[in-house]
Amino acid sequence: MRRPELKILFITGYAENAIVGNGHLEPGMQVLTKPFVMEALASRIRDLIAKP
Repeated sequence: MRRPELKILFITGYAENAIVGNGHLEPGMQVLTKPFVMEALASRIRDLIAKP
């Protein structure tokens, strides 16, 4: 609420559908599930930064 422009990347060992619940994240939020390769992390960060 204080910083609505802040981008958030959730990294979890749980299944994505367990975290997201209703299947919807707020704008600027993404989920990355473990395990992942570093290229996937870098790509997700680039994607978050690039979106307005």
